[in-house]
Amino acid sequence: MSDDATYTVGNQEYPLLEGTIGPKVVDIRALYKDTGMFTYDPGFKSTASCESGLTYIDGHEGVLLHRGYSIEDLSERSSFMETSYLLLNGELPTKFELDDFIYTITRHTMVHEQLKTLYNGFRRDAHPMAIMCGVVGGLSAFYHDSTDITDPEQRKIASHRLIAKMPTIAAMAYKYSIGQPFLYPDNDLSYTGNFLRMTFGVPAEEYDVNPVVERALDRIFILHADHEQNASTSTVRLAGSSGANPFACIAAGIACLWGPAHGGANEAALNMLHEIGHPDRIPEYIARAKDKDDPFRLMGFGHRVYKNYDPRASVMRKTVREVLTSLNVSNPVFDVALQLEEMALNDDYFIEKKLFPNVDFYSGIILSAIGFPTTMFTALFALARTVGWVAQWNEMISDPGQTIGRPRQLYTGPAARDYVPLENRG
Repeated sequence: MSDDATYTVGNQEYPLLEGTIGPKVVDIRALYKDTGMFTYDPGFKSTASCESGLTYIDGHEGVLLHRGYSIEDLSERSSFMETSYLLLNGELPTKFELDDFIYTITRHTMVHEQLKTLYNGFRRDAHPMAIMCGVVGGLSAFYHDSTDITDPEQRKIASHRLIAKMPTIAAMAYKYSIGQPFLYPDNDLSYTGNFLRMTFGVPAEEYDVNPVVERALDRIFILHADHEQNASTSTVRLAGSSGANPFACIAAGIACLWGPAHGGANEAALNMLHEIGHPDRIPEYIARAKDKDDPFRLMGFGHRVYKNYDPRASVMRKTVREVLTSLNVSNPVFDVALQLEEMALNDDYFIEKKLFPNVDFYSGIILSAIGFPTTMFTALFALARTVGWVAQWNEMISDPGQTIGRPRQLYTGPAARDYVPLENRG
């Protein structure tokens, strides 16, 4: 907190708070008490809802840090399990700590056998996110020994269970949709390799994990692990502020992520590429994107936070080519994507408006090449973001200043009026 910096409203002065990096924040917690006024900030674009030491974003410079480490370094040199440990514990682990963490997560990957019957209650064509909302919320009915949020040990166990079981739950949702049997986890495989096997393997034969695909998916998980106070993370924190159990809080985050404006962007980007269909049609769609009177927009370009190149997209550009080369896939959609990227990056209109390809543009291409249907894209996002949600939830619960969230409103309805009996109404 600054010793001498204040912000004045009327006759009242309010202190300015300073974080490690980033803009100063006006502390207006006493504003209503002092002045009888609220602030009005739809979408909370200028409001800090909490204090956090997890993730820092500088949208203008294209910076994303987890606990101070750049996303470029983590995605290139780390693993999803190591990044998960970092987010949960604040520091990179020693080899012993990482091995112990991986051992713990690996031994929690199985789900309660009765959960199979819960899946059978859904229609076969149910969206995987609908299934995940229900199943994750239902975990509290199976694991009551880790729902006491006042017990640090129970919070730790619940956190490990959620991170460990989410790949199993997501893979089971996919298997259920295509009518194939569920596969139990294999403790000899990595976190990401295990998920690939549970998703694409079958009991009748061995499944060989492609190391290039495994590394690409692990990298996607790292890039999606946490992203500051976005809509779904804020939802998890708001649900948690009421004292709800961790499984319910993460289910709330999944429900919010399901929205097309949040977690569904990579699916929308891939659908757009299918609509374009062939590289010859790219100029037509670029012209439409520039036309103010045309509702068409290039999906996967630009970002609400990043006004520079999305640092996660830089990593994905390289990964796209690695995966397409390794799998030797031939699909006109991928040709469209690569040429559209090149044309947009060299077009003055997109450069001026800072409409660069974002992480969703590339991740959808990779996931499709691996073999995931578009309905699974957001489920994979939820799988990866679970570690961020859990870390944010733990941070909130541990905050001594934590209180239940209660936003205010600008009321525009009728003022007080008298009740008119039914027989007297015209």
